[in-house]
Amino acid sequence: MNMKKIMKALSLLVAGVLVLVCFAGCTGNGDTGESSNAAAASNTQPQSKVEQIKAKGELVMLTNATFPPFEYTKGTEVVGVDVDIANEIAKELGVKLVVQDMEFDLIVDYIKAGRGDIGAAGMTITDERKEQVDFSNEYITSTQYVIVPAGTDTKSYQLDGKVIGVQEGTTGDVYYASEPKVIKAKEVKKYKSAIDAANDMLLGRVDCVIIDELPAKKITEKSAGKMICYDPGYDPESYAITIQKGNEDFVEVVNKVLTRLKDEGKIDEYVVNHS
Repeated sequence: MNMKKIMKALSLLVAGVLVLVCFAGCTGNGDTGESSNAAAASNTQPQSKVEQIKAKGELVMLTNATFPPFEYTKGTEVVGVDVDIANEIAKELGVKLVVQDMEFDLIVDYIKAGRGDIGAAGMTITDERKEQVDFSNEYITSTQYVIVPAGTDTKSYQLDGKVIGVQEGTTGDVYYASEPKVIKAKEVKKYKSAIDAANDMLLGRVDCVIIDELPAKKITEKSAGKMICYDPGYDPESYAITIQKGNEDFVEVVNKVLTRLKDEGKIDEYVVNHS
């Protein structure tokens, strides 16, 4: 009899413990689930590009510092028109500017992959590049120039049949020298910079160099009278800043800064300062 009572009491005790455990478990799981769901919801809301840049405290500019006056090195520092513009964008965002110097033909790929915030390198707007990245509003209009040795008769100079030097990936390369419908070049030699191409021209390794107007003028000015450049009459082209696709908020910020700088005459001032 006593044994039966003991067994009954134990059964009731175990049942009570199980009820408490189940209740606690259900309550705990509910709270944890709600907390997890709230945290997940918070984490799944992606930051905009502007928020990302502000959070890391820096604006990363990708460029190729062999394109004066837009980007070039002064001592160990990369300077130029595009750097001045990028500094103003960084100020607008309240962050510091970080400049990464790299090969020109890699910039679009890096921006597309999100490995930099802006590509600013005297970058011409083209349909092919538009498929890879977004562009800001244009801020400079340029055209292609031809650099030749001093003493060349530019009025009668023909590019057909010439060995032409170009900076790889530029419009002078893709749309002119390497395009048989435009120029029937004997050979197109591609360089990492127009400066290297121009130096090879003086060594007789290429006949001429095709590059954008202001860099062409800058290179010839520093050649001690060994080079001249001329306008072959190609179509004008527009420079803009490249941005990874899908970041309209950031494009708006960049365009706001560019509009202000153009209205204030600052971009023209930058060109003069670096020429």
